[in-house]
Amino acid sequence: MMIRSVDIYILDIPTVRPHQLAMHTITAQSIVVARITNEAGQEGWSEVATIGGASYGEGTVEAIKANIDQYITPHIIGKELADFSKIMFEVSKVVRGNNFAKAVVEEALIDLVAKSKNVPAYELLGGKIHDSLPLAWTLASGDTGKDIEEAKEFLRQKRHKIFKLKIGKGDPFKNVDHVLKIIAAVGDKARVTVDVNQAWDETTANYCIEKLQAGGVSMVEQPLPTWNYEGMARLTERFMVPIMADEAANSVQDVFQITKHRYGNCIALKPCKHGGLLETKKVAAIAEGAGFGLYGGTMIESSLGTAACAAVYATISEFEFGTEIFGPLLFKDRITTDEIQFENFEIIIPDGPGFGMEIDLDKVKHYARDYSYSLSLK
Repeated sequence: MMIRSVDIYILDIPTVRPHQLAMHTITAQSIVVARITNEAGQEGWSEVATIGGASYGEGTVEAIKANIDQYITPHIIGKELADFSKIMFEVSKVVRGNNFAKAVVEEALIDLVAKSKNVPAYELLGGKIHDSLPLAWTLASGDTGKDIEEAKEFLRQKRHKIFKLKIGKGDPFKNVDHVLKIIAAVGDKARVTVDVNQAWDETTANYCIEKLQAGGVSMVEQPLPTWNYEGMARLTERFMVPIMADEAANSVQDVFQITKHRYGNCIALKPCKHGGLLETKKVAAIAEGAGFGLYGGTMIESSLGTAACAAVYATISEFEFGTEIFGPLLFKDRITTDEIQFENFEIIIPDGPGFGMEIDLDKVKHYARDYSYSLSLK
């Protein structure tokens, strides 16, 4: 069955509260949604998200759409759908980088192939190991009292017992004090991690991580800029607390170098930054082979993108630091008729055909920006 058409949409969906990172505060999340249709009219859908326009990286939603429309779509129209792995290999030869764009195309292909076979997408990725995975939540109000209250309420609801704090914005020393007060308040009922989003220099990192380690933080994510590999290695050697590579851990080659030279000792997986679900499996294998712990990361995807992440994470043997695919809980609305299920501190892996999500096309049209582009098989 050949690929007939590819449609790419940019959507902006509001969040239930501001979500603060070092480089940006999200009040409406921008996502790219792909629809790939075969000759029989069956559709595969997928999603990737980005953060803060160009403040996070070069893969803005506008760039993702433009590069798919102009450079990727012409290479897949008319191709045999079942050859999705070969298709993406061929795309990699003619399109450099653009991992977010490749990811959303590949995931739509996988969703469509799985639906055509009436099986969950994870069956095409090696088979499911996990029925559910531990789910972290980001405490991001910036107010210590509110964050403690929220953490205690989610513990009571059995929704989360892993909490992350974004501490790359503002006074680092006040942020550390904020984290330590939260750790003291939740005690041994929860794990607390921090994400610096590259915001510290090495001097600041040395001081702050020493305090965080003594206070009981369980992991420090990307404390230094992505270029400072040697600094990450020095922090990893000095401290017992795990140092996680996130923004630096993109391609298979990046992760190989990180593991080889110990530029950290754990890796945050994100299918969009690796270039898709197949590449995510490769990255995870390299990390596992080097003895690195894994974390199932998020770019704050909605229910569709979260289901795609869950499909591949379900096939990976162990997540030492849990997962963070809480995106649907942060959105005010969703573009699927199905909901992601969360219970007993975990996310439940969807079991329906493809990614297990049915699209609400009216919602896609409601949140989509005014323009779209389609290239079809003649």
